[in-house]
Amino acid sequence: MGIRTRRARKHSRTHIAGFGAAGLFGFIALVVIALAFSVGSIVEGWLQDLPDFDSPDAYVVSEPTTVYDSKGNVIAEFMAENRRNVELSEISPYVLTGTVDTEDIRFYQHNGVDPQGIARAALVTLVGGSEGASTIDQQLVRNTVLSDEQFDRTLKRKVREAYIAVEMEKKYSKDQILNMYLNTIYYGNGAYGIEAAAKTYFNTTAKDLTLAQAALLVGIPNSPTMFDPTQNPEASVKRRNLVLKRMLDAGDISQEEYDEAHNTPLELNPGSNTMSNTGVYPYWTQYIKEVLSEDFSSDTVMKGGLKVYTTIDPDAQQEAQKAVSDRLEAIGQEGLESALVAVDPSTGYIKAMVGGSDFSKNQVNLATQGMRQPGSSFKAFTLVAAIRDGMDPDVYLNCNSPLKVSSNWTVKNYGGVSYGTITLRKATELSSNTGYVQVAQAVGGQSIVKCAKDMGITEDLPAYDSITLGTIPVPVIQMAEAYSTLASGGVHRDAVAITKIEDRNGNQVYEHKDTPTQALDPAVAAAATDVLEGVVTSGSGTAKVVSSYGIDQPIAGKTGTTEYADNLWFCGYTPQIAVAVWTGYPDSSKTVFIDGSDGHPSNSSCPIFGQFVKAYLGDTPRAEFPDADARPTYKANSTWSFAKNTGSSSNGGSRSSSRAAQTPPEETTVTEETTTTTTTEQPTAPTDNGQGQGGATTPTTPSQGGATGGDAAGGTGTGGTGGNGGTGTGGDTGGGAGGNGGAGGDTAGGTTPTG
Repeated sequence: MGIRTRRARKHSRTHIAGFGAAGLFGFIALVVIALAFSVGSIVEGWLQDLPDFDSPDAYVVSEPTTVYDSKGNVIAEFMAENRRNVELSEISPYVLTGTVDTEDIRFYQHNGVDPQGIARAALVTLVGGSEGASTIDQQLVRNTVLSDEQFDRTLKRKVREAYIAVEMEKKYSKDQILNMYLNTIYYGNGAYGIEAAAKTYFNTTAKDLTLAQAALLVGIPNSPTMFDPTQNPEASVKRRNLVLKRMLDAGDISQEEYDEAHNTPLELNPGSNTMSNTGVYPYWTQYIKEVLSEDFSSDTVMKGGLKVYTTIDPDAQQEAQKAVSDRLEAIGQEGLESALVAVDPSTGYIKAMVGGSDFSKNQVNLATQGMRQPGSSFKAFTLVAAIRDGMDPDVYLNCNSPLKVSSNWTVKNYGGVSYGTITLRKATELSSNTGYVQVAQAVGGQSIVKCAKDMGITEDLPAYDSITLGTIPVPVIQMAEAYSTLASGGVHRDAVAITKIEDRNGNQVYEHKDTPTQALDPAVAAAATDVLEGVVTSGSGTAKVVSSYGIDQPIAGKTGTTEYADNLWFCGYTPQIAVAVWTGYPDSSKTVFIDGSDGHPSNSSCPIFGQFVKAYLGDTPRAEFPDADARPTYKANSTWSFAKNTGSSSNGGSRSSSRAAQTPPEETTVTEETTTTTTTEQPTAPTDNGQGQGGATTPTTPSQGGATGGDAAGGTGTGGTGGNGGTGTGGDTGGGAGGNGGAGGDTAGGTTPTG
């Protein structure tokens, strides 16, 4: 082989080697580039569906909604987690430096992800130790924005977490990030955030934590169970001392501070971080939560950090609760309850609400959820409807009892008492059922329903004449709202519970705007109020007890008592406040007995009204009800045609005329109204086919049968047995077997609540 050949072969080998090395490095480069593009595509895919992380709210998992009374006092907090946010200036400097020194020593140097920290953690792991590599930024992202993924131990979650942490650093300062972290981290025992932790373990604020206390709390988030000072005090103190050592090494505390804190024994002082979701006035705050839930999601209500400003007046509320508890205690009946709602007619603001006496035993708010028959307190709507239709309150009605309205509906006054021919005004004071049914028939059920709706009743009301007797259940709050319409001169305002709502950042998201409507002509409202004042001032009315409280204000209102005395009402108002009070047994139609006999509004709801209003108004200067510029336009009394009344007079007199006389009759003796009763088989009125209020009456002589057989209400009431029913003075309702009364006259059968 020649030298040229050998050189050529050598050149060939060396070039082959050269091309081989270049090819290898080139191949590796191509693989790296390909992997980079591939990984880049994968990572890009992982970052496609990131949650919103631009808003500060994204870094707050949950914050309580705070409820305030009308004077700015906190009365409740709604929360899913025990958490309260505070500003950085409201946190002890020991917490700030201790957290950084322990959790992320290079926090102020890195950009969200710390490569040195990752390398250090890897090295510690290789030698058998354990150290976290996540920065404060990453922990914040994991616990908030990516909370749904925080337990995923995947590369995808780590990449997403790191990406958001880096992006977060571009938007927020280090102090802002540290502040958000301290407001969200979990400190055990249900405490989220440093403020909740300070309250939970030491019954203090984050700002007032000592060095030893701060170091203890800083050490807990690493393992809230292991370092729980209430369960593992030794481990907790050991962890605290490690935090102190790191603070000393970082130069953030002196040796003297370290020694003192290190030697400080563990002294916990557990505190309650919240008033709980029920608050100071549980029935009220329960109602507020219901109102909020109409416009906000459950998450927003329980976690959104709303600030809710309500109308409740703490002084009025305390007086209302006292009035209710004092009366119930005086009555002394196990299980008896009262509900009260007080509304300011000039604003519609609910100033007081009592939904029951013990929220721990009964969570049903009887003021808003308790649907009870209002009895004769509903007659106010019939009165307004009649005046609005042109009926003069001084029109005369035959208010004898019973009244056979139709072939299957007979109505009677309480105890079968006949009041004779009296004015609508007097019939209101005495709460005559027979008189008011005639008025209801004259104006029509539709007119009554419209009045009730215009004034504030929102329940479904059938337009039957029997509605005047208060047979349809309504809540106390609606009765208070409706009566406040009269107190304001016919101006209706919805009952208002919330005046303003702010979000967690202080932005106003709701403010109540007063939107009154003129529901009634002022003249109509004034005329109705004039009549209802007589209910309180009349010497023969149940509500006269209200006058004994010495309230130096005009008072108008109406009592209501249902059959068997199971619902006792008083709805009344002054120029400054409208109040509805109900007393009864929440779970049953059980007679209320007071002092050995059937209860009355006069010894239950009326005294509650009197005590509360007297205390609430105090020395408030006397005001007067709104005065109308003119009187209502009344039709001639002769234009009204009322039903034929078949009852006897109060003294057992002769059959009544078919129409009420429109000239004043001779004075008739009347009996104070307490509870009123109607006997009916009308499909629209609830019935109980048992014995009625009056019972059966058996006359001793034939001549007595005519008077007693008809007036007695009863299941099988017995008339007379002799002759032809005595002298027949009882008319259609009297008599014995030979008369027209028969067994119990026309009043036998079921009964309907009224009064």
